[in-house]
Amino acid sequence: MKTQDRPLDEDDLAIADLAGISDWKPIAGPDNDQTGPAVVRAIVQRVTSATDWKPWPLNQGEKIDDVLASWGFTTKRGSTIVVFPGLAFADARNSGWSAYDIGPDDIPAAEAGLDQNWPTMLELAQKHLGRPDYVGDDSSPTFLDEWMPGAGADRRHLAVWVRPGAQFHLFSNKPTQAPLTDAVGVTYAVYID
Repeated sequence: MKTQDRPLDEDDLAIADLAGISDWKPIAGPDNDQTGPAVVRAIVQRVTSATDWKPWPLNQGEKIDDVLASWGFTTKRGSTIVVFPGLAFADARNSGWSAYDIGPDDIPAAEAGLDQNWPTMLELAQKHLGRPDYVGDDSSPTFLDEWMPGAGADRRHLAVWVRPGAQFHLFSNKPTQAPLTDAVGVTYAVYID
């Protein structure tokens, strides 16, 4: 198993950007399987009307692909946020702890790494979002359905903040041997209603 442990600067900025949206309802779109230029243009319209985020520009002659269902935005803090009709997440690749190239015998070490790094990420999220509406982990026998049915599936830790039109989830994915999990970390996403 290999690990990387980087400063949380990118996550700090990105969580601040996501926490800055007090009402996600204007950003919500039809969460269906549609893709293409009309879907992307609608996302860009909703996000730019509700935030000061700048959409990724198209290069001259570049077209929006028919398979796209999301678009990226750059915030004033320099964060990159990717938005789908029902989801938003930060592209903060150079921030935080993660493990990868996990082998079958590495599961306990991966779990220990998540357990060690979870409190710091939870504290960081609380700095911007306040007290969570829910916090739990897979040590509880009812964790799978504690927040809502199936919310704990594939998770080792979960914290949830409810906002108008959305839920902010901070979570770690649960390492397993079968199927073998190849990478884990603590991350977050906004699930838009």
